Amino acid sequence: MAITTRLSKQARREQLLDTAVAVVRARGADGLTLATLAEAAGVSRPIVYGHFDTRPGLLLALYRRLDARHRAATARALRAAGPAADEVARVMSAAYFACATDMPEFTAVSAALRGDPEMEATQCELLDDYTRVLAAALAPHSDLSAESLRLRCTGVLGAAGAIAVELNRGRTTAADAVAALTDLIVGALPPRAGRH
Repeated sequence: MAITTRLSKQARREQLLDTAVAVVRARGADGLTLATLAEAAGVSRPIVYGHFDTRPGLLLALYRRLDARHRAATARALRAAGPAADEVARVMSAAYFACATDMPEFTAVSAALRGDPEMEATQCELLDDYTRVLAAALAPHSDLSAESLRLRCTGVLGAAGAIAVELNRGRTTAADAVAALTDLIVGALPPRAGRH
């Protein structure tokens, strides 16, 4: 048996989540269990159970981590975006689809947790958070009320999810997906008062 390095609780959790990503990439979400994670990480099952009581608990933790990485990448991209609405829309679109292609395990983990009430609540919470990010980025380019802008952003994100499915099925390219979503975002913003 290999000797495991003693890590802090947080460092061990991060190591386990890194390993969980690798397992999902190699075997799909169905191949990720607490037992397969322990084996892949080279630790005992009680260590894994100490961090994630159940498989849904593990999948939820992994989903939250992937979502945080996606939002961080979006925030970095927005800081580099130009000031025009179409540039903000393009940057957000590119960041959204980069997640779909760079983190395919995000979709796999989401699918594995469908029907789980806690997962559905988590997905709604995280979608609301992402909607707020999109609305905040677009607010300087819109005269819409906060509620109208939020609702349009919700619709745009629904469209983004549908386009991501097309991208993951190989029915479109990343460039075309970004262009389509950019157009949808810009089209959701009526011209500002005083601009023609």
